[in-house]
Amino acid sequence: MGLKSLSILLFLTLLVQISFVLSDVSAVVGGRKAVGYGEWMPIKDLNATEVQDIARFAITEHNKEAKANLVLQSVDKGETQLVAGLNYRLFLMAKDGGVRPGHYLTVVYVKPWLNYRNLTTFKKLLQ
Repeated sequence: MGLKSLSILLFLTLLVQISFVLSDVSAVVGGRKAVGYGEWMPIKDLNATEVQDIARFAITEHNKEAKANLVLQSVDKGETQLVAGLNYRLFLMAKDGGVRPGHYLTVVYVKPWLNYRNLTTFKKLLQ
């Protein structure tokens, strides 16, 4: 085996070993599993301005599409999902006039760097 072949073999072996070490390190961050692409992660602060803005956006868009008059009452639960942007899955309570508040599931796709939002799901949940 020539010196060039041996050097390439050693380099590839080293590269494989480094990739195993890096994958082990990246799998654990701060003693917990790192967030993976496509995983839903809970939103800790449902009262954060961004979350409330997205909830209001979902209600406004639904009202336009369905010719409804829902008014946001609260965000009860929320999760984000990293995709080629962010999906916000929010569980909302909203009221339509004098009717008892209903529970709704919404998903809003966001690309913050483009200032882009799109309501992809809006469903009334059974109570």
